[in-house]
Amino acid sequence: MSPTRPAVLVADDDAVARDLLVEVLEREGYRVRAAGGGAEAIALGERELFDVALVDLRMPDADGLAVLERLVAREPAPAVLILTAFAAMDTAIEAIRRGAYDYLSKPFRLEEIKRAVRRMLEVQRLARDNQRYRRELRERNDADRLVGHSQEIVAIYKLIARVAALDTTVLIQGETGTGKELVARAIHYTGPRADRPFVVIDCAAIPEPLFESELFGHERGAFTGAITTRRGLLETAQGGTCFLDEVSELSGALQAKLLRVLQDRVLRRVGGNDPIPVDVRLVAATNRDLRKRVEDGLFREDLYYRLNGVTIAVPALRERGDDVAVLAEHFARKYAPVAGKSVEGFAPDTLEALRAYAWPGNVRELEHAIERAVALARSPLLLPEDLPADVRAQAARVPELPQKRMTLAELKHWYVALVLDEADGNKVRAAELLGIDRRTLYRILERADDPED
Repeated sequence: MSPTRPAVLVADDDAVARDLLVEVLEREGYRVRAAGGGAEAIALGERELFDVALVDLRMPDADGLAVLERLVAREPAPAVLILTAFAAMDTAIEAIRRGAYDYLSKPFRLEEIKRAVRRMLEVQRLARDNQRYRRELRERNDADRLVGHSQEIVAIYKLIARVAALDTTVLIQGETGTGKELVARAIHYTGPRADRPFVVIDCAAIPEPLFESELFGHERGAFTGAITTRRGLLETAQGGTCFLDEVSELSGALQAKLLRVLQDRVLRRVGGNDPIPVDVRLVAATNRDLRKRVEDGLFREDLYYRLNGVTIAVPALRERGDDVAVLAEHFARKYAPVAGKSVEGFAPDTLEALRAYAWPGNVRELEHAIERAVALARSPLLLPEDLPADVRAQAARVPELPQKRMTLAELKHWYVALVLDEADGNKVRAAELLGIDRRTLYRILERADDPED
């Protein structure tokens, strides 16, 4: 089945009625296949997947009920509409009992057919959405969740618990790989919209010319290739949560249109004039300083304040204490079954290497490192040689303290100088490794010769 062009099967031994249905449904933008009898319809249904099937009740070689029974046994099954010139209550009841969506009596009106097909497609969509939402609900407590019990991450847990029940917009800020989407999912799945969709929109990944159509949808004929009406991602998130990842990458024109949706709670598809009400909670994320982008004229101030109902700052992994070890154990348990390995834990030197590394790619980099280590492991304990070279190299550079006793101030200056040397004199990088801002680093360096410090 095509996600943009629904597939319809028409099965009728009356050539005139069959050809008319094919013509009308193709004009509606559907991909239509026709069968002149029950056996042909069954054969087509076995070879291809259909969203909807219109099946005549009386056909040679296999009647409509036999076709219905074979079609609804498929996975996924089409919605089946039975067509009959012999309308009778017992026939209708039997067709519905065997899985038909509905039945129509001949002669039928073409508008009635078109409405029925549209209705069945919507039912199919809702059924698929419901399956997906239930699957997401089942998986919300699986391996892909926030993990850790450092003071910094516990503060995030508490903030999620406070904002989840609210309907305010949330802005999540943090470096790449810190788990901003996991925070957004936790907000959604612990809030009142948990049984509705959670839709992710990567603002940096969708090409600019396609973004408006992806976000707002389009009407049939709105542009070349728009052969059917399509709902956008905002409509798909109806009643649920829309997660706008890397929202800082939106163009000025799209920022204005998104602001209009947030203000009016309605959208208009590309090529359409009708306002469509939207009930969606918006959660946005960025790895940039959005306030600074506003000051630089790159992001609308009014949209910034609309998005910034509540701000959650996700800490970098280097700021989360011993969460590195907790996360490493979590990822080892996650990937051991996938790799078919029996992993019992980490050798002490391995944990030391993991703790010594700065993790510039944050949790995502750690996850990939543990996935690799599990795949390469030749013993129940993960060893240092199972880790990526960068991680091992960092552990190898862990220095020994000087032999002479140092004051706390001397120790601080010695360590800052050591990190600055490892960063090849790059003060920005050194500040990142130390977990401080540049101004603090400059003050430490300026006071390096001050015995009072």
